[in-house]
Amino acid sequence: MRRTLIVLIINIGFVLGSLWPVASAAPQRELRMLELLTPDSVLRWINGYRQNPNPAGVPDVVKALSRMGGFKDPEQAGPYLGFIAGVIGTEHERAGELIGKMLSVPEENHWVIVRAIAYSAHPDWKHLLRVFAPRMPSRQVMIRNYLTNRSPTLFQVAPRRTQTAAQRFRSYFSYDTYFGDGKKKGPREELEPSPELLDTFWGYYFASGRYRPVSRIVAMLPYSNDANNVDLLTLGNMAKFTLASNAVRDIKLLDMLRQANQANPPKPIATPLKEVITAAETVETSRLRKEAMASIEELRRKGPASRREVSKWGQVGIGALSLGCVGAAAVGAVALGLPCVVGGALSSAGLRYYEMQQ
Repeated sequence: MRRTLIVLIINIGFVLGSLWPVASAAPQRELRMLELLTPDSVLRWINGYRQNPNPAGVPDVVKALSRMGGFKDPEQAGPYLGFIAGVIGTEHERAGELIGKMLSVPEENHWVIVRAIAYSAHPDWKHLLRVFAPRMPSRQVMIRNYLTNRSPTLFQVAPRRTQTAAQRFRSYFSYDTYFGDGKKKGPREELEPSPELLDTFWGYYFASGRYRPVSRIVAMLPYSNDANNVDLLTLGNMAKFTLASNAVRDIKLLDMLRQANQANPPKPIATPLKEVITAAETVETSRLRKEAMASIEELRRKGPASRREVSKWGQVGIGALSLGCVGAAAVGAVALGLPCVVGGALSSAGLRYYEMQQ
């Protein structure tokens, strides 16, 4: 547990239900300075962006987040990173213009611009990186790693397969474990499922309204039944809970989940996905919360199914409970009853959770 634990004060709310109804088609409006004064107002603007896109205002939002320390800690910047990436990925013609205006942020925050370009899935993202590389001299190594495919992009997620005790035992004596092709691969060829990644997918969805980031959140659902790893179990349940709670008021999101279910996904996804859809349709997300808490408590109490070592799991403690921040921000992680684990101190960008409804 190499993270600093911060238990944040969270209130329940999802702004779209009260501020920007999903079914509406409001015209683009000018960004007001009042919307850039506090972290709360910035997140409201981000959460409502896909119903009322205003790409011209995004550079000002990025500058505001920079002033408020939103990019100080990369582990806390996931929702903002995903949002910027989503805007770049959807605004093909204006991407260069928007990036150029974002680069007025302090040099120490240029990392988020580099990563957002790489994560954007823009068809010419590598060209964009090359064009703006001279303006980001302190991030040349980072840029080079993305251009040479040494660092993974957003949708390159490593599969997490649970090994049995026998499989792990055999791996200890396997040549391939230490010298095989798997060992030769770079350590960052794919992104590992994590709370930060969940945040980033939600941010990308808020910017784009597309199914692709949602599909990656859906792909995390099997972890909600993980019997060996409390981090993955918690991550899977956060994916499950936030999908259901957001889909209660986001009809487009609910339709995406229904279509995913109709595509006959594999059983490890299909079962929790059906539970998500049912909870959203019946507005009964509290059941998911209770089931999540019960399964997490059981795993923490008994230890992993493949290895019931109480002495080992007595050291896990509360620090293992890592949550996705923006998913919790949208629906309220206090309702789930779990603390949010973030790296470092709480930034002034306000990666805390608050009442979004008015």
